[in-house]
Amino acid sequence: MLLRMSTLFLRTLREDPVDAEVPSHRLLVRAGYIRRAAPGIYTWLPLGLRVLAKVERVVREEMDAIGAQEVHFPALLPREPYEATGRWTEYGPNVFRVKDRREAEYLLAPTHEEVFTLLVKDLYSSYKDLPLALYQIQTKYRDEARPRAGLLRGREFIMKDAYSFDVDDAGLEAAYLRQREAYQRIFTRLGMDFVVVSAVSGAMGGSRSEEFLMPTPIGEDTFVRSAGGYAANVEAVTTQVPAAVPYGEAPAAHVEDTPDTPTISTLVARANEQFARPDRPWTAADTLKNVVVALDHPDGERELVAIGLPGDREVDLKRLEAALAPAAVEAAGDADFARHPELVKGYIGPGALGRANTGRPDAVRYLLDPRIVDGTRWITGADAPGRHVFDLVAGRDFVGDDTVEAAEVRAGDPAPDGSGPLELARGIEIGHIFALGRKYAEALGLKVLNENGKAVTVTMGSYGIGVSRAVAALAETNHDDAGLAWPIGVAPAQVHIVATGKDAAVFAACEELAADLHGQRVEVLYDDRFKVSPGVKFADAELLGVPVIVVVGRGLAEGVVEVRLRRPADAGLPAGERPAAEQVPVADAAARIGGIVAELLEA
Repeated sequence: MLLRMSTLFLRTLREDPVDAEVPSHRLLVRAGYIRRAAPGIYTWLPLGLRVLAKVERVVREEMDAIGAQEVHFPALLPREPYEATGRWTEYGPNVFRVKDRREAEYLLAPTHEEVFTLLVKDLYSSYKDLPLALYQIQTKYRDEARPRAGLLRGREFIMKDAYSFDVDDAGLEAAYLRQREAYQRIFTRLGMDFVVVSAVSGAMGGSRSEEFLMPTPIGEDTFVRSAGGYAANVEAVTTQVPAAVPYGEAPAAHVEDTPDTPTISTLVARANEQFARPDRPWTAADTLKNVVVALDHPDGERELVAIGLPGDREVDLKRLEAALAPAAVEAAGDADFARHPELVKGYIGPGALGRANTGRPDAVRYLLDPRIVDGTRWITGADAPGRHVFDLVAGRDFVGDDTVEAAEVRAGDPAPDGSGPLELARGIEIGHIFALGRKYAEALGLKVLNENGKAVTVTMGSYGIGVSRAVAALAETNHDDAGLAWPIGVAPAQVHIVATGKDAAVFAACEELAADLHGQRVEVLYDDRFKVSPGVKFADAELLGVPVIVVVGRGLAEGVVEVRLRRPADAGLPAGERPAAEQVPVADAAARIGGIVAELLEA
């Protein structure tokens, strides 16, 4: 393949796009790989489409290798299957819904579990037809409220979704592991660093879920890991629950005036000053903070919920949303508090919360952090301005309606499996796999006859890779200040030949070299623009990020061309420590460059 810059549909930019927040967004637009069509929606240009196709090829090869078969569904789908599984409502405002001229309702598919299930139901009816794995690479749509970060968080994106169908749980487990191993091979082949972490299933449902994350500081997902091997998305981390504490000797709860204590720190200071404990000072961890949030349920109901947690912790809204999915969560507003005058802002205590504590069926639901076990003693609001209750004992003086994992996870917290303290990091989600079980098969009636002629419900798995997101993730970790630096397996070309100057001999040498490399099946991008300065050509070569750059110019008089490797790892090195450009005799150039490409492909 030979691409010529003189005819390539490409316009590079010297300035960053004004809406670009992360390097991948900035560089993919500047280098002419993508172009914004609307907020969160991008046009793929020729070079970007070549990178995307190479990512898709790797995905297809590994899916085919495990026996999965490719299909292709429409993106515009009818309402009825999603209504049957409840997801027409559960997705809430995140789905694009449309009506045809006859007022029939459709959606632009955010994912395809329902129609895959119905397809198999339509064609298969016996255990002899299973196991089965199907996949597609398709455009998905989600009405993101705040699309940003280019391809990393858009309203339209390309995804590989695969689905396994088995008669029993043992078959599902085997299918899940095959897909998991295929994912590891895919991301390794793409040159992507990744970690596999436990995750929550959310609206997808199922008994088991894992995410594949690419660690990067700009990632939207926070995950944790321990030296002993535990790894999880922060939403999936569970708290080590302490043992209950005997409270037979605990003092009775007592309400005290605590004026001018608007914060936890001022409350703790007043407590130690006027109500000192005999055994140790009060700390923020001894206070019980009750945070009121509003849940917007998919059916339109708005519900207030109070989260009780130690005062040295904050509520993590992402963890809370994961725990209370599919409801959307936000801080309670003035209108919410107006409907519940029993809630005194800044002084809310268990006495005003929960059915068991208040005796009222309409009380605000009260969910407790798992650390608040029976026998623990707390300072908390007394449901009156300027007053707090001391020595309020969990299990004796108050209870919660349930527990919830909503408190922030901190570095140093113990891993749930006892494998050591947790470290926090950020990452980009590039893949997600689910053991769905029978949720969708039951809702849509997917059954087959087993060996005994009995109808049994099929069990399923779902496995997704963000294909367009993978392109952005690769750009995030393969760039320097000058531009992109693609791994050779996904680069739009393998060699970028730059002709400098206006000497006809230079262009003739470039043409011959390009033809020789093309004959070796080396992919070449040739900058044959005649009236463009060397400085602009060099800047474009670094911006575009092709891994091997060949400069043909002044050295031609001495019978050599210059070969450089475009590697982001070199950008952080002092100039004297960076690998020098290699001067290669013209006669040997095609063989040497072809050898370099082969070495990079094998690495």
